[in-house]
Amino acid sequence: MLKTVTLTLFLIFSLSITAQNSIIKGIVKNTDKNPIEGVTISYLNYGTTTNKKGEYKFSVPGDTKIKITFRHISYTILTKTITIPKNKTYNYSPILKPKVENIDEIIVKDNKKDAQGFIQINPADVIKIPGANNGVENILMTLAGVNNNNELSTQYNVRGGNFDENLVYVNGIEVYRPFLVRSGQQEGLSFVNPAMVQNIKFSAGGFQAKYGDKLSSVLDITYRTPEKFAVAMTGSLLGGSITVEGNMLHHKLSAILGVRYRNNSIFINSKDININSNPNFTDIQTFLSYEVNSKLKVDFLGNFSINNYNYTPITRRTKFGTISNPLELIVFYEGQEKDKFKTLFGALKGSYIVNKNLNLSLTTSTYQTIEEEYYDILASYNLGETNSDFGSSNFGDVAFSEGIGTQLNHARNNLDALIGNIEFKVTYKKDKFQLNLGIKYQKEDIKDRINEWEVIDSVGFSVRPPNHISNNQPYEPFTGEIVPFQSIKAQNSTIIDRLIWFAQYSKNSNWNNHKIWYNIGARSHNWNVYGDDIETSNQIIYSIRGQFAIKPDWEKEMLFRISGGMYNQPPFYRELRNRNGVVVPDVKTQKSIHIVLGNDYSFKLWKRPFKLTSEIYYKNLTNVNTYTVDNVRVRYSASNNATAYATGIDLRLNGEFVPGTESWISIGFLKTEENSDNRGYISRPTDQRFKFGMLFQDYVPNIPNIKMYLNLVFNTGVPGGSPSYTDPYNYQNRLNAYKRADIGISYVFTDAINQYQSGWLQKFKELAVGFEIYNMFDIQNSITNTWVRDVYSKQFYGIPNFMTSRVFNVKINMKL
Repeated sequence: MLKTVTLTLFLIFSLSITAQNSIIKGIVKNTDKNPIEGVTISYLNYGTTTNKKGEYKFSVPGDTKIKITFRHISYTILTKTITIPKNKTYNYSPILKPKVENIDEIIVKDNKKDAQGFIQINPADVIKIPGANNGVENILMTLAGVNNNNELSTQYNVRGGNFDENLVYVNGIEVYRPFLVRSGQQEGLSFVNPAMVQNIKFSAGGFQAKYGDKLSSVLDITYRTPEKFAVAMTGSLLGGSITVEGNMLHHKLSAILGVRYRNNSIFINSKDININSNPNFTDIQTFLSYEVNSKLKVDFLGNFSINNYNYTPITRRTKFGTISNPLELIVFYEGQEKDKFKTLFGALKGSYIVNKNLNLSLTTSTYQTIEEEYYDILASYNLGETNSDFGSSNFGDVAFSEGIGTQLNHARNNLDALIGNIEFKVTYKKDKFQLNLGIKYQKEDIKDRINEWEVIDSVGFSVRPPNHISNNQPYEPFTGEIVPFQSIKAQNSTIIDRLIWFAQYSKNSNWNNHKIWYNIGARSHNWNVYGDDIETSNQIIYSIRGQFAIKPDWEKEMLFRISGGMYNQPPFYRELRNRNGVVVPDVKTQKSIHIVLGNDYSFKLWKRPFKLTSEIYYKNLTNVNTYTVDNVRVRYSASNNATAYATGIDLRLNGEFVPGTESWISIGFLKTEENSDNRGYISRPTDQRFKFGMLFQDYVPNIPNIKMYLNLVFNTGVPGGSPSYTDPYNYQNRLNAYKRADIGISYVFTDAINQYQSGWLQKFKELAVGFEIYNMFDIQNSITNTWVRDVYSKQFYGIPNFMTSRVFNVKINMKL
């Protein structure tokens, strides 16, 4: 009876409300009188979209002044204010004007970036797209050729390179990252604050000579210069941020300040290790721009960050193996780890416009990092076969132990690095050509102390390194000294001086009716390595790079490009230090001959804009400094004893899969191998053969304020590494494929398009509330192997280190 009464009242209430409403309908067309599909028509939080015939229809309040908005990604926004009498139908069929741009401007500006091989990324997507590390790097992971199987890390490898082979610039200033970080969960925040970003450009290879000396990629970030006061805030279970911006002094000084805080506890506690942990990360960043006069402008970029990583493991249970041979590792821990990474960065840049053709700039920057890595962790482990008999009362328990022992890890590592530089650049533009010149001096002063060792004890017997004196325990007593299985102890004081210059000529022109763009440039890099107990080493390298692009005068929108040349990577401090912690000053530059063939094809599908980008690339590498990767820590051999190659193809299709939103699908095929000491080619640690990435945006058609963002990544497995003191040629097994899906759903109360003139929402320029699910399907992904040794069989077992499981997060974004 109660249900019947409730239902009746609900129907009466609904009918009374409906009776107060009116109907608006019509057909949306373009200037050619053709219907437009996928136009979003909205009023406050209600709306609909046009069908294939351009038709729409929805209910609005009667006798009320309302503002209807028509928007489509390819057309200008149209707003109509109307009042419809109650219970009436109003026919309105607007004509939307296309977003017209001057053809010459497209060639010179927009297509110029395509010709240079850059991918443009919308900064608004960076904040919206879900991911364990919400930032620019999270978007990069969806691109072909960009890989990382560690969702807690902001680092990435590109087309077979490692984490140290990527350039990152903010407003033309190169930025750096800490040295000692060895796991993704220690990283916290990347340098780039997404709330301060205006433009994002990314090149996965074949970049210009004006960019620095690295082997793989360039990420070029531009922070915005604010024009008016605004406050933006975000908050979630992971932390939050606040960004304040505005201008003052009669619009001469513009300032933007961002503060971020993050705590990774919900991710770390979701793993298969029971721990007590409180990793917290804080970042303060500012960008100031002062216009002295119409010709002189001074910019300042500053950053301070501190990462505190306190980690106390308790137990670990990891099940792995196969159905026929199930295994389990059980570990009990004692001890803890306490790490601290403190960085300070400041850069001052002056730009002077001599005349309309000539621009000069002088930039000086200083970066300092002080890092501490302290841990003492004792692990008692039991590795064994589990009982797979479903009918047994001990099903799932360890039935037979194949390895029992303990492992003690100790470290007292400190590093203090100070990097300072000064750079002078000249830009000369006239007609359709441009000349760029630059010279830079940089000094790096690094003081480093490494003291870490590992003792392994298996069933009561200390395991000695393979190169140590052998023994026949327990049958014969052994009287030799007890030594760690591995030990690194070194103290370095290293200074590196660098003098770098470049020159680059660029031009866009016409060839018959075809548009062409090209550049050619040269670089030189001279560096000195010296310090306490280090023999001075001086080296110099030169490189030439070029790009050529043509946009044929065809009916189809096509752009073809070829780029490449000589790419060198003079060793940074990390590459000079070998696996024993000793600095080798005469390590040579790693060299690569790189060629990239690319094509952009713009077309209409379902009467909506799409673009297919494809690139084929090949790298031939010499003087290769081989390395191992443990989580995100890279350790080099410092020997230049290998050659290598990387080849592959990257495809990216982006466009309006859903009307009014941009999504994309990326596919990449890669093969990279190295040959050490002429022993034959084996897979490099970053040999990720296949990559699929998708970023998908959608909304509810009748309620366009409900947005959905989906982030999908599938990477085939990389080599799982090898135990210490072993030959990597004998360990070429791969980890399982990396599969991950993150989803975010939010409700947008107001944004730049839908603004309220009254009520509590009028105070907000933007307001959105939603939730995110990371690793939606709760897939167990592994990043590396922990190697456990059985003293009797001398066999190593690779136990996968699983990444984060499914995690739920709530999030709020607002702008005042």
